Amino acid sequence: MDFVTLNNGIKMPLIGFGTYQMPSRITERCVEEALSVGYRHIDTAQCYGNEREVGRAIKNSGFNREKIFVTTKIWGGRGYRDTLTSIESSLRALDIGYIDLLLIHEPTGNFNEIYRAMETKYREGSLRAIGVANFLETNFFRLMQTAQIVPAVNQIETHVFRQQNNMNRLMKRFSTVHESWSPLACGKNGIFSNATLKKIAASHDKTIAQVALRFLYQQDIPIIPKSTHIERMKENFSITDFELSAEELAEINRLDTGKSLFSWW
Repeated sequence: MDFVTLNNGIKMPLIGFGTYQMPSRITERCVEEALSVGYRHIDTAQCYGNEREVGRAIKNSGFNREKIFVTTKIWGGRGYRDTLTSIESSLRALDIGYIDLLLIHEPTGNFNEIYRAMETKYREGSLRAIGVANFLETNFFRLMQTAQIVPAVNQIETHVFRQQNNMNRLMKRFSTVHESWSPLACGKNGIFSNATLKKIAASHDKTIAQVALRFLYQQDIPIIPKSTHIERMKENFSITDFELSAEELAEINRLDTGKSLFSWW
């Protein structure tokens, strides 16, 4: 599996497994299946309500903890002190010793102080890397006014219809990895019947989903597709054995609308 190297030298797998809106009652089974398929990056969050199940699946998987990269996200923090407490709650829920990547889930509260608390825990060693999610230009620059540690990752809505090229260039300036959430656009905007993607998929004997994921993967943008079905997990993981041509990349580039499909950030 290919990795991207974060700005502190930590390696993060380019293909991850997402658990957004995954009920806790099936999370353990799904994460175990994802690990059996080959995923080594699991993405969760406090507000998903399934950190405990993610941790349990990892512990029961038989894989060494060091081989699995785990991301979680702070939710609802207001400032420095409550964030320290919040981080400890995630460490207890996951119960896997440490967190590989902790993100601020969204730019709310006093996120400069929230991030300062994350820097404290990073220096203590319970977090291997820290970053943010859903920080677009204005909020990212506000954070950088006080941050002592440059965010390793910024996880933002990124898919063929919202390619985030401006943010990608900005992230590269700061050596912050641009990570995609919703790389398949949650099935919105007719992605699975899109004529351009359908044509390209047919030429490679691949699915539309595989082409949409490969488009991001080929740009070294980490992806975290989610599925509760093992066959779909395998499909989403099998994108390393073909390559999109420059012409195909240009065709997909033209699908960019520059607009969110969710109206969150």
